[in-house]
Amino acid sequence: MLQVDYDSQIEGRCYLVSTTRIDLASAYDVCASMARDHYENFPVASWLLPRPMRRHVAAIYAFARTADDFADEGTAGSDERIRRLDAWGYCLENCLSSGELAGLAAIDPSLGGTVGKSVDHQALFLALAHTIRVCGLPVVLFQDLLSAFRQDVLVHNYQNWGQLLDYCRRSANPVGRLMLRVAGYADPQLDRTADCLCTALQLINFWQDLERDYASGRVYVPLDDQAACGAEAADLAAGRLTPAWRQTLRLVGGRTRDLFNEGRSVCDQVHGRFAMELRMTWLGGLRILDQLEQSEFDVFGKRPTLTLGDGLLILWKTLIWGRG
Repeated sequence: MLQVDYDSQIEGRCYLVSTTRIDLASAYDVCASMARDHYENFPVASWLLPRPMRRHVAAIYAFARTADDFADEGTAGSDERIRRLDAWGYCLENCLSSGELAGLAAIDPSLGGTVGKSVDHQALFLALAHTIRVCGLPVVLFQDLLSAFRQDVLVHNYQNWGQLLDYCRRSANPVGRLMLRVAGYADPQLDRTADCLCTALQLINFWQDLERDYASGRVYVPLDDQAACGAEAADLAAGRLTPAWRQTLRLVGGRTRDLFNEGRSVCDQVHGRFAMELRMTWLGGLRILDQLEQSEFDVFGKRPTLTLGDGLLILWKTLIWGRG
C-alpha cells in the first residue's frame, strides 16, 4: 500500500510503493515523461505554460492519456476495456478518499503489468491526487472523461449532431475547464467559451482522423448528416472520398469553424503565458481545419498535420494577436 500524507507540503517527502520509494517530484516527472512520449498536434504542458502549471497539466494529461489507451487497446475485448476503465476510476476515488493508494495489481492484476509499470501508475495517482488537492479541481470532470472513454468502447456511431456534442462535452470540455482551474480561473463564462474551443479541437481531430477511425470501427460523422448528403460508408471502406462525403464533411467542418469562432474569446480573457498557450492552440486547430478545407477533406490522400512552417506561422500570429 502507498500511504499518502495529504497535509504535507514538503516536496521532498517520500512515499512507500511496495519496496520502491517515490517522492512527489519524481511522481510528477513520471507524468511529464508520459506527456512527452505522446505526439499531439497541440502542445501538452509546453514551455509556453507558466512553470507552476506544467506539472499539474502533465498529471491531468497522464491520467487521461492512460485511460484513453485502455479504451483503445486493440488486443482487448470490450468487456476487458471497460473493466480496466472501471479499475482506473476506482484508483481515482481511492487515492482521494482514503489517503491510501493500492497498487493497481492488487485491484486488477491486468493493470499492474510489470513492476515498473505498476510503479508508474502509482506515481501518476500520487501526483494527480496532489494536483486535485492544491488546485481545487472538481473530481466530476475526471469522471466525465472516464464516462466518455467508456462510451468510446461501446458506441461506434452517432445518430445526430446533438449526440456527438454530448460526447464532446465529456471527452474534450473537461480538459479546458481543468486547465482554467489550474491557471486560477473559475468563471462560468470562461468555461462556456473554453467548451467551444475544446469541442472544436475534438471535432477537428475526428475529421482529420476519418480514415484511421473508420479502420478501427468508428465514424464520428453523424448518421443523419451522412444520410442528408447521400454519403455511403462503403465508400470509406474503399478509400473513396466521394462528392457526397466531401459535402458531408464541409457541412460538419462549417459547424466546427463556428465553434472555433465562439471559442476565440477565451484567448482574450486570460492573461500572460497562459493566454499565449491558448492562442497558439486556437490557431493550431484552425490551421488544421484550413488544411482540411483546402484539400476538400481528402484525408485519404494526406492526413493534415502541423509542420515546422505551420508552427512558425502560428507563433508569428500569436505574437501579433489583436493588432489587425
